[in-house]
Amino acid sequence: MLDTLKLKYFQGKQYIPDIKNASMKAQFRGFPVIKSDNLDVTVCPVGALKSSPSSIDLGKCTLCGACKGAGVDFTNSYKLATTQRESLIITKDMTFEDYEKLAIKSRKEIKRVFGKSLKLRQVSAGGCNGCEMELNACSNCNFDMGRYGIDFVASPRHADGIVITGPITKNMAYALEDCYNSTPDPKIVILTGACAISGGVFQNSVELNREFLDKYPIDLYIPGCPVHPLTFINGVLDFITK
Repeated sequence: MLDTLKLKYFQGKQYIPDIKNASMKAQFRGFPVIKSDNLDVTVCPVGALKSSPSSIDLGKCTLCGACKGAGVDFTNSYKLATTQRESLIITKDMTFEDYEKLAIKSRKEIKRVFGKSLKLRQVSAGGCNGCEMELNACSNCNFDMGRYGIDFVASPRHADGIVITGPITKNMAYALEDCYNSTPDPKIVILTGACAISGGVFQNSVELNREFLDKYPIDLYIPGCPVHPLTFINGVLDFITK
């Protein structure tokens, strides 16, 4: 008992007390700011940059930082989730405050049904395991997503929705759809990471089968490569409580 008290005294609180207002280190690449009217689009390995008008697609962006010398800078703002795919297109005059106001457009029934408890089944649809590792961290003692009633479950039959990571390969296309069909209604679908949203670095691969995204509605887009736990947790919280 004495050893336990010593650990608590020297280490302090293991968890982040206020997830919604947690601070991020300055070097974290979050919400982008476009500073040029003529972006050098050739520096982007995934085609996230556009010119005339200048914009960056957070759904494609891997946050690699290659564009920092080409007219783009990154803030450490990590609340990047949105309910609309088109909202991930960041233009030159857009501020983080503008983005945050418009990003989450939830429905009343979402808050009513899932606001107190949300169980999710995560599907790795051919990912590199980066986003998967970050999603695992969401439940550790530091981020402790479970205190908000949000948990990952082992079976889709116990889930309220699915979280998709990875670009959706041909080998995973059937399994993903089977998981979706095995999840009881009403259910939500969350795309997590650049690979799930746009294909990411694999977007031109012939080994992908992304027909699932054309067949079923997507409720929430959470960009990143990989997605930070604070980005994921805040995105889901806003979605089920706003």
